[in-house]
Amino acid sequence: MASTADFKNGLCIVYNNELFSIVEFQHVKPGKGGAFVRTKLKNLKTGKVIENTFTSGVKIDLANVERRAYQYLYKDDMGFNFMQTDTFEQISIQENMIETPGLLKEGTQIYIAFDANTETPLTCEFPPFIEMEVTYTEHGLKGDTASSTALKKATLETGLEIKVPLFISVGEIIKVDTRDLSYSERVRK
Repeated sequence: MASTADFKNGLCIVYNNELFSIVEFQHVKPGKGGAFVRTKLKNLKTGKVIENTFTSGVKIDLANVERRAYQYLYKDDMGFNFMQTDTFEQISIQENMIETPGLLKEGTQIYIAFDANTETPLTCEFPPFIEMEVTYTEHGLKGDTASSTALKKATLETGLEIKVPLFISVGEIIKVDTRDLSYSERVRK
């Protein structure tokens, strides 16, 4: 058991007999009335985000969720196949459980959250940044190579398309922010 004072982003709780992860929370102390906590909760099975308000100090059941490191191997007709980096045990995950499968390339390290009571996989979490090679992009205009305000489309090695600055060219390695699929920086060799 925990209370609203223990809330933090990423905390997994049991709410309405389902598993939720706290995406966002805010303690509110109005001038009149009791304090409360405004939250955004993500359902770990469906991925749906709901908003909920808890009275301050209310007791909440914590979910028994474990995050384990896995490495992406390949995709086949059974789904996406991963290997646990500690035990070398392999697991197959369906595409609907992965938020952005276009970020997966062979060898990518991710975390899979498991319900520790039933050993069922719940979600796949990417690291904040992933390095990818640009396989196709249009050439930038001469003189625009130092500008980072203008963007163009680029196709990455997995087929994912994102916007990059004009100075990025084919064959370069870039860092992609996995939270919003945006260009972060060029990787120096």
